Amino acid sequence: MKKIFVTEPAMPPLDEFMPYLEKIWQSKWLTNGGPFHQQLEHELAEYLGVKHLALFTNATIALVTALQALRISGEVITTPYSFVATAHSLLWNGIKPVFVDIDPHTFNLDPKKIEAAITPQTTAIFPVHVYGTPCNVEEIQRIADVYGLKVIYDAAHAFGVKHNGGSVLNFGDLSVLSFHATKVFNTFEGGAIICPDAKTKQRIDHLKNFGIADEVTVVAPGINGKMNEVQAAFGLLQLKHVDSSLAKRAVIASRYRTQLAGIAGITVPEVADPSLQNNSYFPVFVEAEYPMSRDALYTALQTENIMTRRYFYPLISDFPMYRGLPSARIDNLPVARRVADRVLCLPIYPDLPLDDVDRICGIMRSWAQAR
Repeated sequence: MKKIFVTEPAMPPLDEFMPYLEKIWQSKWLTNGGPFHQQLEHELAEYLGVKHLALFTNATIALVTALQALRISGEVITTPYSFVATAHSLLWNGIKPVFVDIDPHTFNLDPKKIEAAITPQTTAIFPVHVYGTPCNVEEIQRIADVYGLKVIYDAAHAFGVKHNGGSVLNFGDLSVLSFHATKVFNTFEGGAIICPDAKTKQRIDHLKNFGIADEVTVVAPGINGKMNEVQAAFGLLQLKHVDSSLAKRAVIASRYRTQLAGIAGITVPEVADPSLQNNSYFPVFVEAEYPMSRDALYTALQTENIMTRRYFYPLISDFPMYRGLPSARIDNLPVARRVADRVLCLPIYPDLPLDDVDRICGIMRSWAQAR
């Protein structure tokens, strides 16, 4: 029986990639803002509907650099329900994370909890568009404006996601995308910062290249965050196929919703407008009515060669470097705790056969009926 992974990278045909590699080989321009790098920045900005985009070798360095670019310090309000890179980027900048609970429906940072967490040391709000579902960007911006705070969105899951007729990436001061191999759009590893203007992009471009402005001038203590030409070339090829990949994901997500309907103890989150989603993940929630716990179901599916992920469990606030913070207390994060203890992300990727979706759902249904 074949193994079904929770996600697999979309891989365009190899023969389509070879001409890109041959051009890199012939030009001998491997990194440092080569022609494919420049082309990908332009084409991605156009595709996503954003003004400026700075490519990075990975999204974690992009997060670290975004905080540097806006000179964020002190305390930053963020979510415990995310991948650890969100909070790690704060620690790498010497910033104290302040965790706030999440909304029970969107799983994003709950705006109603933000104001109570603001102190004189707060300089920014750092939300995540979890599973590609947009945060309440209007309310977050209202709060930021009242208190004079910056807003940086961790948009790792939000490639191509729309909000109010435009890209969700245009909200906040900066947004950071991930192009990791498991993402909707990938460059093996990779990431990008969405910049509102050319001046901000220039500062970010300096920061990702050691702070170098020209051959004899260093303007900031930068880092090496540049994307190389092979990554950029793969991204250009991926971009040709991304609409097809998104369409396939939508079909798979729809099939899951149909097949999981009516299974006692399995809850599928409601989606206001499926056409605005990118289906980067397919989370379900295992309730008390199901005959086994979430962790037992996770293990049982593995015995059927079905690999799922408890995404996001544990909470970031549970890890040793964070759990001593006052904001990490269990009583401060009841919704995040409940969501993290119930969530299970099922396999979803463009080439996942619908027969496999049916088999996964059938197994889960049979176990529910055997109660």
